[in-house]
Amino acid sequence: MELKDELPLDHKLAQVYRWGAAFCGVVLLVFGCFGLTDQLSPFNTDGGQIAGMSTNGVLSLISVVVGLALVVGGVIGGNFASTLNMAVGTLLLISGFVHLFILDKGANVLDFGMTNVIFSFVMGLVILTFGMYGRVSSRLPHDNPYWRRRHPREAEAEAAEHRALQAGRPTAIARCEASKALSAGSQ
Repeated sequence: MELKDELPLDHKLAQVYRWGAAFCGVVLLVFGCFGLTDQLSPFNTDGGQIAGMSTNGVLSLISVVVGLALVVGGVIGGNFASTLNMAVGTLLLISGFVHLFILDKGANVLDFGMTNVIFSFVMGLVILTFGMYGRVSSRLPHDNPYWRRRHPREAEAEAAEHRALQAGRPTAIARCEASKALSAGSQ
């Protein structure tokens, strides 16, 4: 199975993934560009401040690269943007936890401060939420392509019932045909 087969190109969820990736990418891109325009030294940990967060040249460069990746994901859209959002969101959460433990230590080469850690957590959760929206839930609607992919027999039964109703057969006959399709799929 390829990811692009799961979500139709015109599905409304694709817009959530697209705009979520693009918005978060622009935020990271702006932060990184401000850091790069200040010409901060690459591993300086003396506390150059941009938008209330400490930064250095390497953190600014990482922010630009990740921001560009998210913007490109937003342009591509669909499942690619969703998967990219989930990956980047997870990495930002992990980064927040790692930097929480190395604050004020020599290993803090990206010059993270507590505001950076909080930003990493918040941005990671926002990006992760955009990526998982409509994909991960115990109560996805039955017209959701992810629900259909996870429940192929039930989806086929519903499709058989829908086809029978479209053909003008009575509802009882349509349900009987859908029930047969469901039982045939389980054998």
